[in-house]
Amino acid sequence: MTNLDIAEVAQQSGLPASTLRFYEEKGLIASTGRRGLRRVFDARVLERLALIALGRAAGFSLDEIALIFASDGQPRIDRQMLAARADELDTTIRRLSAMRDGLRHAAACPAPSHMECPTFRRILEAAASGAVGARRKRAAPPPRN
Repeated sequence: MTNLDIAEVAQQSGLPASTLRFYEEKGLIASTGRRGLRRVFDARVLERLALIALGRAAGFSLDEIALIFASDGQPRIDRQMLAARADELDTTIRRLSAMRDGLRHAAACPAPSHMECPTFRRILEAAASGAVGARRKRAAPPPRN
């Protein structure tokens, strides 16, 4: 079994040592000991960091990501949680696509003023109603059994 010190993990993962220490404090990763003053990790930590990065890229919080790791350190990915997140991403994609299309229309609109353009006025009404813009907070994840 290969051990890597924190500098090697940082270099191979592309994460700063401060992030690795933070992840360790949150219980997402665990060092196996020390080499001098440096934390030492099992080489499998790189796979775990890749799972964390994938979760972050999908928009999961660190607390949500922590739920996927069982006490033995193996991932136990909740398929319902993944499906729910995919649904949220679909909603975000539709919202952003509509915003992109509206911006493209506004950029090319032949109306003398955007305020005279019916499409732009609909975009304004949607923004005023809250249908466009700020992201809604996600509900807390369901309790794990």
